[in-house]
Amino acid sequence: MNQSTIADKKPATQAAKWIARPIMWLFLLVTVLLTLFPILMTILGSLKTGAEMMSGGDLLPKAWQFHNYAEAWQQTNFARFTWNSVFLSVMSTVGTLLVAAMAAYVVDRRDFPGKALYVGVQASTMFISVGAIVLRPQFDLMVKLNLNSSLWGVILILISAHSSTFFILQGFYKSIPRELDEAAMVDGSGFIRTFFKIILPLLTPGLGVAGLFAFRHAWNEYILPLVFTMTSPHLQTLTVGLANLRYGSSAAMQIHLMMAGACLSILPMLLVYILANKTFIQVTAGSVKG
Repeated sequence: MNQSTIADKKPATQAAKWIARPIMWLFLLVTVLLTLFPILMTILGSLKTGAEMMSGGDLLPKAWQFHNYAEAWQQTNFARFTWNSVFLSVMSTVGTLLVAAMAAYVVDRRDFPGKALYVGVQASTMFISVGAIVLRPQFDLMVKLNLNSSLWGVILILISAHSSTFFILQGFYKSIPRELDEAAMVDGSGFIRTFFKIILPLLTPGLGVAGLFAFRHAWNEYILPLVFTMTSPHLQTLTVGLANLRYGSSAAMQIHLMMAGACLSILPMLLVYILANKTFIQVTAGSVKG
């Protein structure tokens, strides 16, 4: 290939880059707008009156109704429902991370009969909806365990649906050198001690990522808390309590209060994301010295 041919290709490559870059930024801009638009509509809707919400009206409120937040807080017993959601989400997240981390570690580091079958079963459960298909047998099981009127029944069910967390952590385990396990075994550390003392601290980035998804799933869960708290309204979570805001005492729709409550319920998730975001940039480089 002569120099003239190479010289002709360079302008073509540069022209392709100039065309691709605006297209990429346009795609990213559209994605951001589609993501933020529902949130913006929720925030603006929470500051409108009920009549404005029902009539459609303008995008911006005619008068900013900040008292909607105080009214939503009072009508839903927001503090109690927030505590129930936090308790449910934290306990199910901790349990999910512990169970999934131990299971993924054994699968990644050990060979045992039925290993492929176990991984296949884990993968198949990812395609089963916890709240729809298996809700009745799960509820019957919790009735036999006397947990049908407790948040612990919901927590156990959410922990059992840990397949996605299992595969996330299994991928992170592959980045942790096996030489660490071997060195610990030589020093007399057992399998369980090696996991808790050496491997688990190095899994912090994976635990942060998986924990964020597990917490979000538990925080947004609606069907399970609704079913298990029908006879115990004081145990309702925010998702169930916010749904009860739809109609007031006079059977009038209160969508503006629902949106105000939804905005308040977003704040704990933002806090969790800020705390977990620090673990995303952590790496295990330097854990093994040459």
